[in-house]
Amino acid sequence: MRGEGAPARAADDVAGGGPAASASASASASASGSGGAGPRRGKRRILRWVASTLAFLILATGAAGYLYYRHLNGSIQTDVLNLGDNKLGGSKPNAFGQTPLNILMLGSDARNDAENQALGGARDTFDGPPLADVQMLLHLSADRSNLSVVSMPRDTMIMMPKCTEPNGKVHPASKGLVQTNESLSRGGPGCTVAAWQELTRIPIDHFMMIDFKGVVTMADAIGGVPVCVQQNVHSRTKDGKGSGLKLPAGTSTIQGEQALQWLRTRYGFEDGTDLGRTHAQHMYMNSMAREFRKNAKLSNPVKLNSLAQAAIKAMVVDPGLNKIDKLYDLSVELKKVPTGRITMTTMPWVYSTREEGRVEPKPGEAEDVFRMIREDIPLDGKGPEHPAPAASGSPATTGGPTAGGSPAPSQPAAPQAAAPSRIQVTVRNATGGKDGAQPRVRNRSNEVVPLLAAKGFTKAAADTQTGAEDTTVVRFSGADQAANAAALATALGLPPSAVEKTDGLSGVVLFVGKDWRTGDAPTPPPPAPTKAPDSARPLNGDNDKECMAVQPGFTW
Repeated sequence: MRGEGAPARAADDVAGGGPAASASASASASASGSGGAGPRRGKRRILRWVASTLAFLILATGAAGYLYYRHLNGSIQTDVLNLGDNKLGGSKPNAFGQTPLNILMLGSDARNDAENQALGGARDTFDGPPLADVQMLLHLSADRSNLSVVSMPRDTMIMMPKCTEPNGKVHPASKGLVQTNESLSRGGPGCTVAAWQELTRIPIDHFMMIDFKGVVTMADAIGGVPVCVQQNVHSRTKDGKGSGLKLPAGTSTIQGEQALQWLRTRYGFEDGTDLGRTHAQHMYMNSMAREFRKNAKLSNPVKLNSLAQAAIKAMVVDPGLNKIDKLYDLSVELKKVPTGRITMTTMPWVYSTREEGRVEPKPGEAEDVFRMIREDIPLDGKGPEHPAPAASGSPATTGGPTAGGSPAPSQPAAPQAAAPSRIQVTVRNATGGKDGAQPRVRNRSNEVVPLLAAKGFTKAAADTQTGAEDTTVVRFSGADQAANAAALATALGLPPSAVEKTDGLSGVVLFVGKDWRTGDAPTPPPPAPTKAPDSARPLNGDNDKECMAVQPGFTW
């Protein structure tokens, strides 16, 4: 991809290529943990982010510690989660009542203060609107067994949704394709979240955004991260563009401003485009996660406190993460994932035929990746660690070896399903779909009741309440109804992802979606992919042999 066009800020010294990578890496590093080992006296083997620091401070200083806690809480910068009209809601619990988490990691190239201007360069962009030059969706599986990251290249062209700022200012939906990194200038990170949800239909629960100076500060607090290049590299063009990164061939340990250079390097890696830079960011994130797993660099409370303060000063988060205890709870969940189950990918893309030098989501394969995230399917192809609740017969198995060979955490046994004739099912007409493009099929819930009776569900009854669903879904609220809901889904040929735990319902409720407007059964969806396509360039967290290819003309 060439760098023409104002939104791209083509040179990597103005592109801001890595801030979110550092933030996401920090989160991924928390996720890598120490494999469940208990705390040792006087030190911890794993990063516990802010909360460990606060515990140390509160125990050491009493009331002063509490005041410091309040100070840190007050220092967390917050912005609106979603400025779009389509809110989607948060991630839905699975049949076990476990909920996945989707977090959008953003890197802002803002040059709105002296530090960011010194690090970012490009004087002509000082105090201009920021661009979201790094966008990575982090998906933590519902059972906390695996972590998937999907990067969207900043040169991706998409349709931009309408975004409305809290003050009422409206940014109209685009009439044509717009470069994805412009979303941040349309009201803030909430518009980037809205753009992702519009494109992928993935519900986003949180966002975290970081700028240039935050990357440097956090990289200094963390220590060094090993990276590798196949040849000597110097990211500098004849006309002075480039990140300035200069490394010898082989493995080097980088930190501080050099880490920022690595994360921002475009000229000098692979083909000199944003796509190669994304690959370098993934390598950095995985390497950081491995470093935390191998040693106790941050067991020192003073150093941990340094990172805690750096993280808080560097980040902007949504209201759901704007308290220390919320960030700690997130870190506890992330650290459950071993590095071998972390998968970094890039959204499959094709060069745009409408915008020279830009890319668009690759038909079919990009949607495959998005669907896997929506349906909580691991991108590494290893499958879920826990089976769905048994529809009948014995309860779902617990414990035992996982796909990776390590013992699985205990999973509460799912209750055994009752006989179909004893399961009360409420049927709601939701055949109009979420877009409302078609009216609901009249009396459809009444038509479905005898179809269920023919399958043994003789206590099914139509409901006067309606809904709006693109696909047929079975919902329940109480854990004692999980197996019954799964039994109904199985009888209708629905996938496990069609069973959702939802508060406020009574018993098992069948929402007849747009895929079942006629006929005896819902239209079966095509089989879901079981592994990320090769075009997504999946990179496993345990892969420590990856080494960046160097672009011809940038060696020394």
